[in-house]
Amino acid sequence: MSDLEQDRPSSPEDLAPTTDTKPAAAASDDDRFECRACGYKYNPSKGDPKNRIIAGTPFSVLPMTWKCPSCGVKKTAFANIGTTESYGFKENQGYGFGVNTMTPGQKSLLIYGGLAVGILIFLSLYTLN
Repeated sequence: MSDLEQDRPSSPEDLAPTTDTKPAAAASDDDRFECRACGYKYNPSKGDPKNRIIAGTPFSVLPMTWKCPSCGVKKTAFANIGTTESYGFKENQGYGFGVNTMTPGQKSLLIYGGLAVGILIFLSLYTLN
């Protein structure tokens, strides 16, 4: 077995923090976390191949020394954005007029659909005498 294979964790439990580190904010195992510095999203179902974090590793069991693979900031710079089914930050899901729970595709349809209706109304004004 090579040195690289010996260093690689075999399961998410191997990455559990020691008792002297403070655990991350309480979150479910399938919650995604977004880097507030660069926007990188840590998805537990994909893990972090760059830092040799295997798929299925929840954010809460990542070591405190783990850093963003994109910009290198500490683990504490990440914010919980909820599960892969929800969009936006988890704490913002209850605000607004229901727009915070929409998918990006639904938001685009709402924006461009509204623009199209506005243009049609504007063009229809040319038919008035």
